[in-house]
Amino acid sequence: MFRKGLLSILPVSLALLAGGGQPWKDKAISEWNDDDTHLVLNDSPWAKTVQPSLDNTNNGQRQSRGMGRGGGINLGGIGIGIPGMGGMGRRGGMGYPGGGYPGGQPDGNGGSTAGSSQPPPLHLRWESALAVRAAELKAREANAPTLDESHYAIAVYGAPDRMVVGSSQSLASQLKKQAVIKRDGKRDLKPSSVDVLQRQDGPVIVYLFPRSKEITRQDKRLEFDAQIGKLRFTESFFVDDMMYQGKLDL
Repeated sequence: MFRKGLLSILPVSLALLAGGGQPWKDKAISEWNDDDTHLVLNDSPWAKTVQPSLDNTNNGQRQSRGMGRGGGINLGGIGIGIPGMGGMGRRGGMGYPGGGYPGGQPDGNGGSTAGSSQPPPLHLRWESALAVRAAELKAREANAPTLDESHYAIAVYGAPDRMVVGSSQSLASQLKKQAVIKRDGKRDLKPSSVDVLQRQDGPVIVYLFPRSKEITRQDKRLEFDAQIGKLRFTESFFVDDMMYQGKLDL
């Protein structure tokens, strides 16, 4: 009898476990609490942390890479239309003032520890998703990148200052050449432009991809592949997970 009772509650338990990491998904935006907004902005289908590798070849010039599962962003305003919420803001970036890397890990004082060749992690956010914009509003984050509705936008937070050097125009041009969204069986999506936003806590790099090159649920997996200075990284976003209230949210 005990075994029968255990089996009867197992499906419910599994369902709770499956949804436990995304409690916000079954709520209206107006019902999100602080924990919900934090998860959407930092650990959700739209927000990933990636560990880049260090590319010392050809002075950090990006090499083409095949598609594989990765481990590891000024844009016009989008009105979300959520009553009772204030102005748009942005999450504080993960940059290290003074460029703590290379040469070591950030030490919490704007510098870095010696003797480590490990680059700092980067935080990626699918900035144009409604869920992300709503969470930024709820969190009252200051200085969010502004967006226009004709582009998908992916923001990269946490690049060390010394990896983002040179004139804004030449830097943006170089970053544009070194980024792509790969899709299985389709042509790669290339950014139409890149914006480098200088913030007090570090740069925010925004990659803009035209919505005229539509992404659909049939694309299944989107692999964002980019290079910033000598930092190379690849991360996958899974389209079926990027749904909110029954709609694809990109």
